[in-house]
Amino acid sequence: MLKYFLGNSPKWFKTIMIGFLIFNVLSYFVLGPTVTAWLFIGEFIFTLAMALKCYPLQSGGLLAIEILALNLTSPKNAYHEVDQNLEVVLLLVFMVAGIYFMKPLLMYIFSKVFTKIKSKMVLSLLFVFLAAVLSAFLDALTVTAVLISVAVGFYGVYHKIHSMPASDFDHDGTLDRKELSGETLEEFRSFLRSLVMHGVVGTALGGVCTLVGEPQNLLIGERMGWDFIEFFVKMAPITLPVLGAGLLTTVVLELTGSFGFGAKLPEVARRIIENYTDQEDANRSDKSKYGLIVQAISGILLIIGLALHLAPVGFIGLALIIVQTAFMGITEEHQLGKAFEEALPFTALLVVFFVIVAMIHDQHLFTPIIDWALSLDPAKQPSMFYVANGVLSMISDNVFVATVYIGEVKQAFDNGAITREQFEKLAIAINTGTNLPSVATPNGQAAFLFLLTSSLAPLIGLSYGRMVKMALPYTIVLGGIGLLGIIYIL
Repeated sequence: MLKYFLGNSPKWFKTIMIGFLIFNVLSYFVLGPTVTAWLFIGEFIFTLAMALKCYPLQSGGLLAIEILALNLTSPKNAYHEVDQNLEVVLLLVFMVAGIYFMKPLLMYIFSKVFTKIKSKMVLSLLFVFLAAVLSAFLDALTVTAVLISVAVGFYGVYHKIHSMPASDFDHDGTLDRKELSGETLEEFRSFLRSLVMHGVVGTALGGVCTLVGEPQNLLIGERMGWDFIEFFVKMAPITLPVLGAGLLTTVVLELTGSFGFGAKLPEVARRIIENYTDQEDANRSDKSKYGLIVQAISGILLIIGLALHLAPVGFIGLALIIVQTAFMGITEEHQLGKAFEEALPFTALLVVFFVIVAMIHDQHLFTPIIDWALSLDPAKQPSMFYVANGVLSMISDNVFVATVYIGEVKQAFDNGAITREQFEKLAIAINTGTNLPSVATPNGQAAFLFLLTSSLAPLIGLSYGRMVKMALPYTIVLGGIGLLGIIYIL
């Protein structure tokens, strides 16, 4: 059974999962529903933490099916959770797919920035800032995918020089192939590694600011009744100082060269990449140029649609798909299918989240904790929620944590336990708490996990431990400034 169960996952992980499934049944009849429900939460968080060994949809999904089988919640109540958060599901299905067709434009922008800026300091700041701005209006996963595509492309060009005539790239005849290996290669890897890490942190800095930056933002905004502009304004007193602190951290890291940052682009690599991009520009067809124009116009329409809240975010994403594919001549079904590949696994996982959330609600698991937190001095409640959400998001998934906490706080508001003003403060604390400290590990941020499991990570030597180390200064600064903002500004 273990041979095929959960595919290529480690044997020890498979054994633990089978043990969970058997022990949960015994626990239900011996210890009762409440204790068993708490066990399910711990086990589900474990599956999220082991995401690098096995994608949580399978392991977590088996737990969700067992929860339904043991009647700890019902399919009807789980569906109710999905129904309440349908806009988030539509966001993931259609917005991410819509941005997929804008990848050529995004890659063009990042490529120009990459080759035209000579200063590593300025380049790093621009990567952080561009990633933040794009993530605020688009989606952190898609922006990360673009960063990965750009880096993989340039790394591939660097190695391709070994198997192609030097004249194809080295027009002035000054390239020495011996320069491409050894310390130069390691420096190039370190350069790409630091630049991509700056960029993926930028997706967190921008993602926390707006309604569509992260999936849980939309979920929180929907519960609060905030539109795009109102969400940004409510979060700005916390998120804008954090953005400034994040940019300052980038400067310090590049100046000091600490935590694995500071590597410069080797001159030989710069010449190769510049020649390659020049060649790409020269060979770009009229159809490709036309496509860039369509994508740029679509991007402008997207920002207008989001800012004016012309329709639910998922509908705007669907419109984005229709407009781009119609005007770029993409009409075959298999061409459209590729756009949905990135988001649908996480969408399925989100539905599994909602089964866990339904169980928490039906078994009233968090009610005592929430009641205790709400019994504290109202002035201390936001910081308490921020810390609790931040710590959980470091080891779990921030969407799951936000889903649970905003649901419980909304219930408290509906019951008259807190005022609307306090409800808004706690919502801000939950949003910032799940978005900022969660950069500590790949488990917390989907974009970080996406980068770690990508084809780029082994090429540039980006391991789990190294990612945690490189993210540490950002974790301290972003998490700390966010907490100070919650305490003194909110």
